[in-house]
Amino acid sequence: MSATAVHSLWTTAADPISKIDAPKIEYAQLSPTLIVIGAAVIGVLIEAFVPRKSRYYVQVFVSAVALAAAFAAVVALAAGGYGTTKAHIAAMGAIAVDGPALFLQGTILLAGLLGVFTFAERRLDPEAHGNRVDSFAAQAASVPGSDSEKAAVKAGFTTTEVFPLLLFAVGGMLIFPAANDLLTLFIALEVFSLPLYLLCAVARRKRLLSQEAAVKYFLLGAFASAFTLFGIALLYGYAGSVSYATIAQVVDGTIQNIDPALADTMGNDALLLIGAAMVVMGLLFKVGAVPFHMWTPDVYQGAPTPVTGFMAAATKVAAFGALLRLLYVVLPGLRWDWRPVMMAVAIVTMLGGAIVAITQTDIKRLLAYSSIAHAGFILAGVIATSPDGVSSVLFYLGAYSFVTIGAFAVVTLVRDAGGEATHLSKWAGLGRRSPLVAAVFAVFLLAFAGIPLTSGFAGKFAVFKAAAEGGAGALVVVGVISSAIAAFFYIRVIVLMFFSEPRPDGPTVAVPSPLTMTAIGVGVAVTLVLGVAPQYFLDLAGQAGVFVR
Repeated sequence: MSATAVHSLWTTAADPISKIDAPKIEYAQLSPTLIVIGAAVIGVLIEAFVPRKSRYYVQVFVSAVALAAAFAAVVALAAGGYGTTKAHIAAMGAIAVDGPALFLQGTILLAGLLGVFTFAERRLDPEAHGNRVDSFAAQAASVPGSDSEKAAVKAGFTTTEVFPLLLFAVGGMLIFPAANDLLTLFIALEVFSLPLYLLCAVARRKRLLSQEAAVKYFLLGAFASAFTLFGIALLYGYAGSVSYATIAQVVDGTIQNIDPALADTMGNDALLLIGAAMVVMGLLFKVGAVPFHMWTPDVYQGAPTPVTGFMAAATKVAAFGALLRLLYVVLPGLRWDWRPVMMAVAIVTMLGGAIVAITQTDIKRLLAYSSIAHAGFILAGVIATSPDGVSSVLFYLGAYSFVTIGAFAVVTLVRDAGGEATHLSKWAGLGRRSPLVAAVFAVFLLAFAGIPLTSGFAGKFAVFKAAAEGGAGALVVVGVISSAIAAFFYIRVIVLMFFSEPRPDGPTVAVPSPLTMTAIGVGVAVTLVLGVAPQYFLDLAGQAGVFVR
């Protein structure tokens, strides 16, 4: 091809194009996410430029301030009416600023803040070579048990990179439930998944178990991401767009202007059903619903306990938020197709989580199966397909995240010579050794079991009521049976702590720094307040329960 021909092609192609419009970004309304991502970038720079001795203090300070500032921004947006009257689609159609998004973002930020407190704990292990140590490996890159690892411990190195990783994860989680097109959803999924894969691998004790957990999580997570991406491609083929609103219009048959290039594939129901199933499958994996739950117990057991607590709370909130938006905004026209499937998933998840938990002997694995059962309870609210369903799910997620972080923070306190004593037999008689810690853990277990006067009861009641009114009565029956099964193993742990003899070689309870005390104290306070006086927060979730379309 001659140069003139190329030149003429170039000029003719360029003629009709008018100027490219600059993207219009509403920075103020995206400020919570921007603050967190900005702080995460600053955290990376701190690793590069701040001397090793002072990194830990600078990182903790930057992370805590950023999460608090982002939470203040969420509250300001909600007070400014962006959750109700001014709810709209920002960032050129990519992100929704509405009630559910702001409510879930606030919950994730508070969970992240408590997560930072547990990450920063340095008083539980005895000092090594005159240096205080935390839950994370001295040098993550060194082989477990090698000379370089011993040298790193001796030199007093600490992995302070966990703080920027936590911030990146929180940043992705803030966008995930607010995403308003499938590409933003996928990018947010990757942004919060990758830091979590890394955080799972950096435990100081039991490093091989920790690395195994991270590899399992990474491989299964990569599979789930691939399913999600393939589903997004099929939905794009079906609707000719990745925007939630456009896909919903094509599903309803109300779309006006059709691109002729896509007219042939558009409205092909096979693409819609398979694509929707695959995207939902990816989200159910993140939630930990049966049959996509296989990673949960291994990862929860292997990851450093502060990471497990943060991940169990925040990931669930983000993933359920995204699932709600997908089912309520994009696929309400498919309700008859997805409801029976989701009902089946919810039933298997509730029963599976509760029954398998009975056989567990490790406290972290027990809490993992309990979190699977809770995913089933929350799905009952998702299936209600009513405004009450949305608000009950929001309330449950808020209540659940504080109980979870508090419970895992208590697990970090019970220690023996090998680090955390997670085997249930070690917890026997804990109520006589240190009544306060056992009592606090009992409060969290009762909340998980849904006993009245705890937040768990208010949350379960709201979710089951919404499901019953939404015509899913069978689901409520199964839910109540599962709750009864689950109550058995929660109460078994309480009986073990208070009514068995302590073993002479049993674990001790470490005295934590004020940071972990704060995390546990906030968890207990929220659990009791939401249990005794839930109405204000139920109303708040009710006001926040309307998606912008």
